[in-house]
Amino acid sequence: MASNLNLANTKDLLPRLTEQEVQSRIEELTQKLRNSDIYLLLKQTALQETKSPSSNTSNSSAVVSNSQFISDVQQRINRSVLSRVLANQVYRELKLRDQTVLEAEPLGFVRRAQLLWEKRILKSLNTMCTELSVPLARRRGKQEQIEMKTKWNEIGTGNPNLEQYRPVYAPKDFLEVVASLVNPNSTLSSSGSSEEVNGYWGIVQVNLDVKSIEQLRVEYSSLCIDKCQSGLDDRYQSSHFAVERDAGVRRVAKQGLSAVCEVAARRGNPVGQRAVMWEKILGVRVDEIDRLYYSQMKNEVIQHDLMIDNIIFKDIKLTSVNDDFFFVFEDYLYQVLLIFVRDTSVLKWRNCMMANPLKAYLRGKIGNENYCVVYPPSGVIPFHGFSMYVAPLCFIYADPVKLYFVFRELYVRFFCHLHCLSSNPKGILAVSALFESLLMSLAPSLFFHLKSIGSAPLKIAFKWLMRAFSGYLEADQLLVLWDRVISHDSNEILAVMAAGLFLYRSANLMNVTSPAAAEAIMADLSTVKVIPILQIILATNTEKSK
Repeated sequence: MASNLNLANTKDLLPRLTEQEVQSRIEELTQKLRNSDIYLLLKQTALQETKSPSSNTSNSSAVVSNSQFISDVQQRINRSVLSRVLANQVYRELKLRDQTVLEAEPLGFVRRAQLLWEKRILKSLNTMCTELSVPLARRRGKQEQIEMKTKWNEIGTGNPNLEQYRPVYAPKDFLEVVASLVNPNSTLSSSGSSEEVNGYWGIVQVNLDVKSIEQLRVEYSSLCIDKCQSGLDDRYQSSHFAVERDAGVRRVAKQGLSAVCEVAARRGNPVGQRAVMWEKILGVRVDEIDRLYYSQMKNEVIQHDLMIDNIIFKDIKLTSVNDDFFFVFEDYLYQVLLIFVRDTSVLKWRNCMMANPLKAYLRGKIGNENYCVVYPPSGVIPFHGFSMYVAPLCFIYADPVKLYFVFRELYVRFFCHLHCLSSNPKGILAVSALFESLLMSLAPSLFFHLKSIGSAPLKIAFKWLMRAFSGYLEADQLLVLWDRVISHDSNEILAVMAAGLFLYRSANLMNVTSPAAAEAIMADLSTVKVIPILQIILATNTEKSK
């Protein structure tokens, strides 16, 4: 019964395509697979088939037709685990295709704003380098390399003086950019009193197509109030549901198909199955090639010192190390993030969202484009709190290699959109607009009250959205939330969660008279349970019906 349900739900996971579009995607995927390690495995399988005796003839010298040979290879692949690996890789490529299909942001005014924002980041980075008299990058001396290699597993000890280093930017800086973004062709920008003319109270002034509450209820029907959920009902009801759910998810994980695992995880993952389910959904398959790649990136860290490294050290000290739950993972965080900023494979996903990646010249070669390189190699400049994207994963993965590749996949699919300006449905603009739209439609009096006292709801919620709630919710509840983000392949659930929190504390918020008081009420989310909050939004019609 479970398998039939899963297959039925996977029909609509990908958009319907015309015959020509199908053929185009097949050719595109074929080319990508030729450049992957899976292609080598397929060739090895074909080679093994040529060495195996024919099952149809007793004569070892019998000639096998080309069609028969292809059929035999296909059968061998279908009988092996390689068939699932290939299916998952194709599914992953289809999921990620939309992130790279556009060479640049389609909206010109958003692209210009992103370009100005990148210049502002570059200026901040250059100013810090000048003030501290440090280079953007340098090669470590032999003794330094030996010391770095020796203390790799205790990399948090003996850090340089970080007092003068500061975050390049923080969520409040990015919010200012989001708030200032206006479509020059919109009536909102052509009227001096846009609020009176349009009745729009939100900070986000870009008209994006976001889902209505009715559309969200259909999209997230798996979260409806009459369905049991992992992360809630397995804790507060009898153990029958927990046992049944664990067994069902275990069977799906053993089957190993990403699309099926994605649907199964929409009602959450049992704690013991979360690690393997996330790997299957994200298409993370750590093999010897991946471990070799990780080792090469580790050597890059040992050999070269980047100025960004000290910003990462400072961020971890200011955020994760000060957290009661995450401080024990300090060394893991250093290892993962120092490798991440050097990983050039991240850049190909970031390129489609960056107006102009930050670049630097090799020393003594300024102005020579042949010696111009992207800085840092990943193209990612961490903001204040960036390390909190990694910290919760340390509860799930003890192997630093798996931890790294799962984080990298989460970043390129979800987190990278939360600190870039784009019109992508996963982007911070769309998520912020959805949050404001939900709160205005479900609780207009609350929204207007907060705005009238100078505390627009997005000013409070933006830091939650930008960090995907990491560091604000309790660790176990954060992972429950991320289960839904990953399984629905969308950041929309972050906006639903934020709007639900305001509805949950609306009675107290309606009595505040200052921004500071509103901030204080929403400051502590440590007692919040994710599933009931999400269901507040998905089960509430309007403010009048409550």
